[in-house]
Amino acid sequence: MTVTEAPYRVTADIISSTCGQSISAGGVWNLIQRLGERIDEEERHAVKQMNADQAEGEKGIPVLFEEMDGVWLNIQDEQHKKKKKQEMKVFTMYEGWDAEKEKANRSTLVGKTMLAGMEKSTEFHEKREACIRKKYNADEIGQRILNGDGGSWIKEPYDPETIFQLDRYHICQEILRKISDKEAQKEIRRLFDEEKTEEMFAYIETYAVRVESPERKDKRSQKARELYQYLYHNREGLVPYQKRGIRIPEPPEGMVYKGMGIQESQNCTVITLRMKHRRMRWSERGANHLAKALYRKENRELVETIEKYTDGLLFTLQMKEIIETLSAAKAPKKEGKGSTYMELIKHHMPIIDAMQTVSRKAFKRAFSQ
Repeated sequence: MTVTEAPYRVTADIISSTCGQSISAGGVWNLIQRLGERIDEEERHAVKQMNADQAEGEKGIPVLFEEMDGVWLNIQDEQHKKKKKQEMKVFTMYEGWDAEKEKANRSTLVGKTMLAGMEKSTEFHEKREACIRKKYNADEIGQRILNGDGGSWIKEPYDPETIFQLDRYHICQEILRKISDKEAQKEIRRLFDEEKTEEMFAYIETYAVRVESPERKDKRSQKARELYQYLYHNREGLVPYQKRGIRIPEPPEGMVYKGMGIQESQNCTVITLRMKHRRMRWSERGANHLAKALYRKENRELVETIEKYTDGLLFTLQMKEIIETLSAAKAPKKEGKGSTYMELIKHHMPIIDAMQTVSRKAFKRAFSQ
């Protein structure tokens, strides 16, 4: 649980200073690799069950919402030399939004389940589908709706009747990246919001011609054409599913359906805050295994997973050695000069025996010297 929030070295320091068991950063890393391998084995087993028509899912639902996106991570090789960035794939599925929470202006997903990893797209989609079928009866899902950024690996759903829509956040992001002129940005956004798709394409094309320049450094026309290609190749997903006139099943009682686009937030809270920035680099294997622990934690399955594999994750130390480490009998009576008053205390003291935070250390220094 600690390593899902803090770096390996910080985790090692926390465990070593609070649990009476010394462990190095390398030891923490090794345990996470072993845990990640076990979770990966579970995912592969679920794929085999799916391919053998032995999936465990029995629940039927009217609509399954699916969202996918990638998180680009800094990668290093075995010699810790920097390599090209690689994309971690992240998937979220849910049944809808809690109607009661919506009344209080709180957006809460119902039945949210996540999956993440560094696998190739084909393997990741197999695991994604197996994850769905482990929870639901695929034949009893009325409609599946997929929201994504238009990446080639994302538009590979198992169900050919899946409705695809282009994620609105990525559309707006691409407009801002490719069009530097503020007025042109506003006009393209207006046409997009009003669902005037053909007029939007015509405007982008006209803008690209208008800003064309013989100067090699002037990339405005090139970027405008890149935006055109991005939107045109994903034109079937530009209009949100609820505005296409497609009839989908009604939501169950206590649930509502609304616009999708939660994946960026999930990426941030589950993956990005732990694995990006702070000059961190990962091996592909190490990133994959930590991602397994992170998504299991978000699914509220990490504790159960750890308990399942406790025997395999215990430190390879003899029980006798652990008892000796934790025993107070061999601890020195005092360290340094000691304190006459402190030596008189034989029973439990809240501040002295508790975890030594900065404030507790200050109290201890103030009253024991």
